[in-house]
This record gives sequence, C-alpha cells and structure tokens, in this order.
Amino acid sequence: MSQRVVLAMSGGVDSSAAAHLLLEQGYEVIGLFMRSGATEETACAIEDKNSLPVLNLKAHKQGCCSASDAADARRVADMLDIPFHALNFKDAFGRIKDYFADEYLAGRTPNPCVMCNNWLKFGKLWEFAEQVGASYISTGHYAQLTSLPDETQPALIRGLDRSKDQSYVLFGINRGLLDKIIFPVGGFVKPEIREMAGEAGLRTANKPDSQEICFIPDNDYFGFLNRYRGPQETAGEMVDTSGNVVGQHTGYENYTIGQRKRLGVAFGTPRFVIKIEPETNRVVIGTRDELARNSLEANRSNWLIDDPGSEIRCQAQIRYQHKEADCLVEILDEDRFRVTFDNPEYGVAPGQAVVLYDEDRVLGGGWIM
Repeated sequence: MSQRVVLAMSGGVDSSAAAHLLLEQGYEVIGLFMRSGATEETACAIEDKNSLPVLNLKAHKQGCCSASDAADARRVADMLDIPFHALNFKDAFGRIKDYFADEYLAGRTPNPCVMCNNWLKFGKLWEFAEQVGASYISTGHYAQLTSLPDETQPALIRGLDRSKDQSYVLFGINRGLLDKIIFPVGGFVKPEIREMAGEAGLRTANKPDSQEICFIPDNDYFGFLNRYRGPQETAGEMVDTSGNVVGQHTGYENYTIGQRKRLGVAFGTPRFVIKIEPETNRVVIGTRDELARNSLEANRSNWLIDDPGSEIRCQAQIRYQHKEADCLVEILDEDRFRVTFDNPEYGVAPGQAVVLYDEDRVLGGGWIM
C-alpha cells in the first residue's frame, strides 16, 4: 500500500514538479494550497472548532479560490488526478504580518519567509497531514535530507542547485519533523525541473518565479506598513557615525543595515546604513569600513544536530543567498550563541537569521541580536 504524503502546492513550477515526482515514486499525494485571504471573501473554508478549516475539492472541477496561484495549483492537481484541499490560514498569516511590521518598526530587518516556514508550512502542514492520515509532508523547496550513521534524524543539506538553494530559510524547522519531510526537487537544478514539468504537460512549467513577499506583491514595504498599522511618526535625522546631521529621512522603516542605494544624500565615496535607532528616529550612515563586524550574537537558536557542544568551527550565512563565512561559534546557553568571523563581515543586520553550515549541511541557526 502506497504511503500518503501531503504536498504544499503554491501554484508554482517547483511544487507542481514535486507532485509529479512524488507520484512517480509511488506515493499517494494530497495537494494542499495555503490561503491567506479572509474567510468571508469566499466560501472556501469550513469553520470547525475541533479541526482546521478544510476545503475538499477532490473532484475540483469548480474551484472557489479566485487567486491565480490557487487556480494554477488546483489545475495541476486536476491534471495529475490527485485530491486537492485549500485551507484558510488568515490567522496564521496575520501573525506573520504582525511580526513583519513589529520588526521593521523596532528598527530591525525581518525575514518573514523563515517565520512562515517555522509557523505555517512545517507546522500547520503537519497538523493537516496528521488529520488525513499522511505519513509525510512535502514542499517544492530546493533542499535535501540525508540519513547519516549514528544520527537520530536526517541531515538537512543544501539543494543541488546552489543558485536556488533554500536551506537557509529552513533552519528553523522542528528537528523532530525531519524524518517526516520530503523535498522532491532538491536533487535537481532549476532547468531540469522546468523541462520535467513541460514534459509532464504541467501548465506551470514556464511560470516565472515569485520574487515578492506573498502579502506584499507590489514590494512596497512602506505602503504595506502604512496600510497595516497606519501612518507612523518615524521620520527623522540621518547622521554620520560621529553624530553629525547629514540629511533627513521620511521614515527609518525604509532602511536596512548595509543599504547603499536610495539614501537620499550624496558623498564623494559610497555610504551605507550602519545602524537604525528607533528610539531617536535616527538612521546612521558610514563608510564600508564602519559597516564591518567581527562578531555577532544570536538568540532563539534552533539546532538540527544531536549536540552542538560548547563551540563549533563552521561557516555562517547572514542573509539569504549570501556567501557563507568561516567562523567560530560559541554556545552561550540553550537560547544564544556567539559567532566570531575569521574575516570581517559586512551588513550584519539585527532581525535577520544567521544559519550555520558544515560545508553543505545545516547545523542550526538563530536570530541576529
């Protein structure tokens, strides 16, 4: 009897190809689209105090989700003849939006994709899988899982396609779930996935990759914050590292550590955002040398290895698609660790994730303080 797996289907080519691959491998696949819209906008959700709101579209000839991504996911499921469900996660997405707004207004740089994976894709997804009797959950992420001798759980490994690798945004997964996760596309490069989807006749084969945060499709963070939280009194002075006023800004939430473009002031040499001070509404700018950091501390650590010990020689990645840097990690307590770089790093931003690697393996990570 084939094993049942619940696949998160986003309506993109990667999750569509993942469905095709899982079927080829003999799994019984159930497609799941995670909706972020309000329940009252459509009849897509069924409210039940004892279970997650579920839409069963097994026949799925008449969908009720109007978003194009939901429609693409449903039509791929229809072509592959797999059951399709849509869950309304308005409350969960609301938590992610709150986090995003809170971090920016605190002068920090959020990473909603990591939080979405932690709270939603690998939290609620597994809850749903348990409800429908599935043994596994799956997504279209470019990452791999490998069993190693004498280890209690599989190791999380970078995807084969380094240009698409998404292991960074997966560091926060509950380690106890790793043996219940399948990443079907992680062992392929993107052109192979598109070719595979095309040969299978999937409508998403040539669909462009999404580059935006799902709840900010226009990439206007400032506009989102104003709509979501109302106008903020965040305008103030732009100063250099000596405290000299060099200009004015319209809101510190428009800036992030390491930013060079769109500063609104001109100098003979490049300047970067060095620090954001929400308590004074100041944005501090300086030279590249002033941006350098030899170390950082992180909290809310999550380990994907049996025992990190007291210190580790490894590599640290401080942003998505950032080149990893050799470092020494000291474990300070159960929640915190310190990273000391072999060479200075630039653009270390509080609020971003720092993910630790041993070559291609994710050891764990935390949130930069």
